[in-house]
Amino acid sequence: MKIFLSSDMEGTAGVVDWAQCRPAEPEYAYYRGLLQEEVNAAIKGARAGGATEFLVNDAHSAMANLRPDALAGRSRYLSGRHKPLYMMQGLDASFDGVFFVSYHGSMSGAPATLSHTYNPRAISEVRLNGVIAGESGINALVALGHGVPVVLITGDETTAAEIEPFCPGIRSAVVKSSVSRFAADSLHPLTARERIHEAAYEAVRALPQTAAPPRIALPATLTVRLRNPDLAEMATWITGVERLDAVTVRLTDEDPIRLYRRFVTVVVLTRGIAE
Repeated sequence: MKIFLSSDMEGTAGVVDWAQCRPAEPEYAYYRGLLQEEVNAAIKGARAGGATEFLVNDAHSAMANLRPDALAGRSRYLSGRHKPLYMMQGLDASFDGVFFVSYHGSMSGAPATLSHTYNPRAISEVRLNGVIAGESGINALVALGHGVPVVLITGDETTAAEIEPFCPGIRSAVVKSSVSRFAADSLHPLTARERIHEAAYEAVRALPQTAAPPRIALPATLTVRLRNPDLAEMATWITGVERLDAVTVRLTDEDPIRLYRRFVTVVVLTRGIAE
């Protein structure tokens, strides 16, 4: 049984500030260790449930946050920041399930510690088929395209709630309760890992019976609200992006992976003038 694990960092228990998850900052080394242990807890729980093979896509910042030699389960490790499918690079139809570990709430989700949707300087809100979507919901488009169920998410309560409309019945390991964008009540790291281990075990045990690909109607539509009109205008340089008003654009496609790639192109293109 193969599991694809996409790891972010802001959803880790104890992480509440950008300084804790940026490589140039002195606190980063400690908090990357907490992330590593949460990723390993998910892998170990899945192994206990019957999973035998893992690919970990490091999907935070420069996407080189984990120590390959310290990954549990002799997992393959996909790292590096130039990935055509970004946080979902490496997923294909050969996998049995997807884990989202240390994910966070959307830019418009509240309360959600360190909330953002791909690029906080450019994107104010994303809706998928009219429903507010964070990175988890957007990333679920790729899982849908390959017919693979998303069966586990870890992070705060907002993160768990935001993915539910797209992946009903998903197991969630809530490891902290957000107080605001920069404060949270976190479980002790050992307790957080125990919760993740248990949820991963249950997710894998349930896979053959109940799991189904994300429930996202096709053709799917992403409605993206940018932070200023210049960004919205730039987004329309991409074929298939339609402007709705001064700061809002729309992308629609019957192919969920093609839709995701187009959205990632909007993110990358607008990054240059987001300041």
